[in-house]
Amino acid sequence: IYAPDSGVYCNQTLITICTDINVIAFKRAWEQVVERYSVLRTLFLWEKRQQPLQVVRKQVDLPWNYQDWRNLSSIEQQQRLDSLLQTEYQEGFQLNQAPLMRCTLIRLSDQSYKFLWNWHHILLDGWCLPIIYKEVLTFYTAYSQGQNCYLPSPRPYQDYIIWLQQQDLSVAEMFWRRTLKGFTAPTPLVVDRPQLSNSGVQPTYQEQELHLSRTTTKGLQSLGLQYGLTLSTLIQAAWAILLSRYSGESEVLFGVTVSGRPASLPMVENMVGLFINTLPLRVSTPKSELIIPWLQQLQQKQAELQEYAYSTLAEVQNMSDVPPGVPLFESLVVFENYPMDSLSEEPNQLLPVSKVENFEQTNYPLTVAAIPKQELLIKFSYDTSRFTRDTIVRMASHLQTLLAAIVANPQQQIAELPLLTEAERHQLLVEWNDTQTDYPLDKCIHQLFEEQVERNPNAVAVIFEGQQLTYQQLNQKANPLAYYLRTKGVEPEVWVGIFGERSIEMLSGLLGILKAGGAYVPLDPSYPNDRLDYMLTDAAVSILLTQQSLVYSLQANSAEVVCLDRDWHIIANYSQHNPVKLVKAENLAYVIYTSGSTGKPKGVMITHEGICNNLLRTIDTYPLIAGDCILHIGVLSFDVSVWEIFWSLSSGTTLVVAKPEGHKDIAYLINLIAQQQVTQASFVPSMLRIFLQQPNLESCRCLKRVFSGAETLSYELTQRFFERLDCELHNLYGPTETAVDATCWQCQPDSNCRIIPIGRPIANTQTYILDQYLQPVPIGIAGELHIGGVSLARGYLNQPELTNEKFISNPFGEGKLYKTGDLARYLSDGNIEYLGRIDHQVKLRGLRIELGEIEFLLDTHPQVEQTVVVLQADTSENQRLVAYVVRKNSSLTPSELRRFLQQKLPAYMIPSAFVVLSELPLNPNGKIDRRKLPQPDETSIVELPYLPPRNSSERILVSIWQQVLQVSKVGVNDNFFDLGGHSLKAIALVNQIQEKLGLSFQIKQVFLHPTIAEQAELLTASTPINVQVIPHLSKQENYETSHAQKRFFVLQQMDLNNVAYHIVSTLKIKGNFDPDAFEKAMQVLIARHETLRTSFVLINGEPRQKVLAHSPFHVGFQDWSNQPHAESHILEIIKQPQEPFDLENSPLLRANIYKLPEQQYILCMES
Repeated sequence: IYAPDSGVYCNQTLITICTDINVIAFKRAWEQVVERYSVLRTLFLWEKRQQPLQVVRKQVDLPWNYQDWRNLSSIEQQQRLDSLLQTEYQEGFQLNQAPLMRCTLIRLSDQSYKFLWNWHHILLDGWCLPIIYKEVLTFYTAYSQGQNCYLPSPRPYQDYIIWLQQQDLSVAEMFWRRTLKGFTAPTPLVVDRPQLSNSGVQPTYQEQELHLSRTTTKGLQSLGLQYGLTLSTLIQAAWAILLSRYSGESEVLFGVTVSGRPASLPMVENMVGLFINTLPLRVSTPKSELIIPWLQQLQQKQAELQEYAYSTLAEVQNMSDVPPGVPLFESLVVFENYPMDSLSEEPNQLLPVSKVENFEQTNYPLTVAAIPKQELLIKFSYDTSRFTRDTIVRMASHLQTLLAAIVANPQQQIAELPLLTEAERHQLLVEWNDTQTDYPLDKCIHQLFEEQVERNPNAVAVIFEGQQLTYQQLNQKANPLAYYLRTKGVEPEVWVGIFGERSIEMLSGLLGILKAGGAYVPLDPSYPNDRLDYMLTDAAVSILLTQQSLVYSLQANSAEVVCLDRDWHIIANYSQHNPVKLVKAENLAYVIYTSGSTGKPKGVMITHEGICNNLLRTIDTYPLIAGDCILHIGVLSFDVSVWEIFWSLSSGTTLVVAKPEGHKDIAYLINLIAQQQVTQASFVPSMLRIFLQQPNLESCRCLKRVFSGAETLSYELTQRFFERLDCELHNLYGPTETAVDATCWQCQPDSNCRIIPIGRPIANTQTYILDQYLQPVPIGIAGELHIGGVSLARGYLNQPELTNEKFISNPFGEGKLYKTGDLARYLSDGNIEYLGRIDHQVKLRGLRIELGEIEFLLDTHPQVEQTVVVLQADTSENQRLVAYVVRKNSSLTPSELRRFLQQKLPAYMIPSAFVVLSELPLNPNGKIDRRKLPQPDETSIVELPYLPPRNSSERILVSIWQQVLQVSKVGVNDNFFDLGGHSLKAIALVNQIQEKLGLSFQIKQVFLHPTIAEQAELLTASTPINVQVIPHLSKQENYETSHAQKRFFVLQQMDLNNVAYHIVSTLKIKGNFDPDAFEKAMQVLIARHETLRTSFVLINGEPRQKVLAHSPFHVGFQDWSNQPHAESHILEIIKQPQEPFDLENSPLLRANIYKLPEQQYILCMES
């Protein structure tokens, strides 16, 4: 109903028949089966009704199409067949028109046919297929030989409906509430693209097949026999483990199909109808659990679930803690164990079947169907808007690996089961980490500088505020300081504080510390005194280099203060020659403090080897020439400053130093770049965005490369970059703990890919994306990024516990791995996509939310400049999502942004407030400072208070909502699904709207526009329903018959003893029953309905129908209450052929009542 043209649940069965066919007999056989089973003549009505109804037509014309393709080549036949399958699938069915099936017989050659049976899943399930087709074969065998065929009457589907209505729903509700308690969101299956809620676009599906080897298939079967496990349990178990590994969650939820055929209902296995049901299966995957006991527990869970298989999925959804409108699961596991393939294995001489194929589609993003064969077949049907083919192929290989591992060693723990293939594991761990590069890593930073002094002594090393020094001059300023510091006790592993702003003095200070053998500790003058005191104390700084102008901003401490300007007359007396090297590559070069989760900063210790590796690979990767200038805007306490300063001084180029606070002044920076002809510059994305907004950017055409890092670089920002600048853009990633950079990526100006990766690991660096058990995750799956290699920090100063927690032993090789705390995933080409901080993955009312996903989608709005989303607590301690937006257009409102996200995200991921800012606050390093984001005010809150109806349309809709949802208070901005609405209630809502307003309104519109305000607006533009009124005929002597009535009349005249078209139904009654009152009720009913007083006569050679004014009616009565086995005898009597009706005498209806012992009766109605 929601998407009538989507083809969802429209199934196709394609049968290959290898013989010549008696087409007339074959068609007649199908028509006979349709007449036998009422479910094949069923249609469904929902319009103008509170509940959908199924209606059985007495007679239907079977849509039959015959095509002869013998004149086509085999290639043309296959093309035509593919086209037919697609056309038939897209045509779908109208549920209010029976039959919900179509047949196409195609002749390929004299001895070969294809038979295509299209049918809607609402009629029947897969178990019915062999039942129906075997009856077709039986009838065909008889008809093709000129014989009649009589089969016992099948048990009607309505018996199952009666059984269903007798089940205790309260017991089922207790079971489902207990089973799903605490599960608040579907297990995420975000591999390629996230679910886009309410996108309005119908998904397209493709299939991928996986054939398990015979060895694995037999192994699974043997394992099942040995431990009493079904094959279905093994498939579901492997899928549960795969989902757990993909999602990172120890408990997963996915859909499973159950047969739905209750064992307590006799002959249920031979009934035709829809019994199958889809239900949620919750599975825990504890890593230490042994596989076999866990599998047995899972099978027990399935047995419990079967007891309550009569619960509908909509009912179960309402019994769960998952919010309305959010699906319980995104993947469905189907075990197709119905024996359709036996048709091709059981020989039939008249109609030999060589192949049976089934095509079906659910409305889930991913369906995994297991089909038992000698080589177990697993089909993956996937939504192409969510998954790529490569992803599904990998997923299939992971499932295959898990199943093979279970067979190979069923005694291991769950966590020990491998997910990746050996080839994929080798690719992730070895191939993509093949970064070995021979650099002279025994050198120290200052040695790289000294080599440039030797090579280019007169080249300009640094420019600052009108001053400039050559390499030789800068070296001659650093060397005396080094000697001076050695006299103060500076040597390897001694920390020297440096408290100052960007200047030539600070550069000479850094070089002097390094040449002395010490490690420098940068201290930012903008830091609060408490933070500075902590850092000085923590690092036990004994000497502090600074400038005279900053001395008085320092609080008293134990460090000896050396002012590089004030005390230079003393320092200058020391030698200008390079001091003898005391430090080794494994000694510390610097300690940079970064923010810590405890509220106290932590000192990251970087060695000369680590930073030299980065510098040498930078020189190698981004070659520079004479005249190149590198811009230095990073503050000393930010590790990008290390990279800017020493890349320049190690490559022989000129370092252009921005004035203090100059990194915050974009106009100044543009002028500086243009004036000094800077060719290399680095900006964090927040600053780059502002930089690109400047009107005079053409003056910066001297730029050859721009580097960006420390924050996510968006696709929109890269597009704007290439629109404004004609130079390279590189995206760098690396925590301070990895000596500035760990990965790199060059952005491509002509790329249409919206993902901007952080690239691959740099030289002598390894990257691993691991799950919580330190196992590599598959390509496309999010995990924590771990980094190894020579650039790794030694650890955190004076924090051994934190060091051991964050720097772990490398399980894949030598050395350590740093746990970054960053979410990332591998793309199929080996590049890495950064997904955000793990601690930015929040839970709101139990629902897991990735803030980066909301930010990403907001950034795609054409009028949005920049966004950040945070989880905040308001004054009442209620958590909520708040989006901070910098807009391009001042007319953009929070309501527009909310509507924009409603098309792309589920309701629980939409921020409650949208705060519009002129710019986002930045910290001294240029990153977004989330602590300075303002609290939302009333204008930014989108969760509006109760708003009553404002016009007649809204008032009518409020009344309809109250009736459908059974709620008393409804505001025009309330969400239909938040108030308890679901798909069935949506049907009732649409019918009420159409009935009371007489306007066209579709089910789909309820999902796309779930508020009264939106629906009222739609209805103003809606067209009135064009209702075709059936005219009343004037009273006549007789009336024309319908085509179906004519057909039955002729058939009856051909054989006056024919009872084939009699409809017999029985009803068992318990309790006080008055046969006389029933007879009077029937007489009133017949008097009320003309059709029950209608007879058929032949007038002028044409059958006509006559409506009698009065039709006497008598109910037969027999007392069997004293007879043994009365009920079984009566049922046998009813099954016997009855007396045929005389069509000229109405009523064409009989009723008999059979009395049984203990106030029980059987009512038999025949028409």
